[in-house]
Amino acid sequence: MTPPTLAHVACPDAHGGHRMAYWQWGDAAAPHLVVCTHGLSRQGRDFDVLARALLARAAAQGQALRVVCPDVVGRGESDWLKDPMGYQFPTYVGDMLVLLNTLQAQAPIATFDWVGTSMGGLIGMTLAGMPDLPLPAPLHRLVLNDVGPVIEWQALERIGQYLGKAGTFDSVEAAAARMREISAGFGPHSDEQWLALSRPMLRPVPGSSWRMHYDPAIAVPYGALTQQSAADGEAALWQLYDRVQAETLVIRGADSDLLSPATAQAMAARGPRPRVVEFAGVGHAPTLVAADQVATVLDFLLPAP
Repeated sequence: MTPPTLAHVACPDAHGGHRMAYWQWGDAAAPHLVVCTHGLSRQGRDFDVLARALLARAAAQGQALRVVCPDVVGRGESDWLKDPMGYQFPTYVGDMLVLLNTLQAQAPIATFDWVGTSMGGLIGMTLAGMPDLPLPAPLHRLVLNDVGPVIEWQALERIGQYLGKAGTFDSVEAAAARMREISAGFGPHSDEQWLALSRPMLRPVPGSSWRMHYDPAIAVPYGALTQQSAADGEAALWQLYDRVQAETLVIRGADSDLLSPATAQAMAARGPRPRVVEFAGVGHAPTLVAADQVATVLDFLLPAP
């Protein structure tokens, strides 16, 4: 299958603007758009397996499909911000609106779906839960991958222990081993699968070493988060969630420390009343690489006619 193309959009900020990169798969003129957005320290190539599977399913159904996987600013091939305090949701949501309007200008969007892992899910929930935002089309289907309105504090503390502190590595294999250690919640992967997830996370450094792809400064606003401020934000997130009109699927790692069983159960009973699917042996967050995880997303986004 043809690899994705890399493109950029120019996004405004208070310091002269920045560029956000995105990876585009499939038919750039297709009226059906699926946007897949990654977690806090990840990047858009996380969705390579899912994107290929979505395109294969669409082709089998005789549909044209465009899959777009952005690198949220500060990650992957996107610019790093001049002001670290810009690494927060108002920037991320604003950048996604620029991206969506750019894609709409390239080819009109008739059907708009969103797959979001962790941070990417919260971005999608914001887009779906704020009806006055200038979306090119209403959000049709929303996948929230291991995230909800309540984010458990112990998970935030765990992530804070490594965010922005990766340093450099002597080899891709050494970097992959370290990422595997801190990402145990992703669940079992073959060595080949793990290397495929790890290579796009690395950038060469002069002197034959490697560093993580993201700006270490994304940890600055994260480090200012307190247990009280996290709790204070829950009410606003529930308000967003309760306004979601999109058909919604919630995916949860059965061992997740970020999305609790109680929160997933509460989500199922209110707002868009999603179906909740749990995957055993996985924590935070399912990578959507395993065949059963991929099939769950495919059946939701591209159900049999």
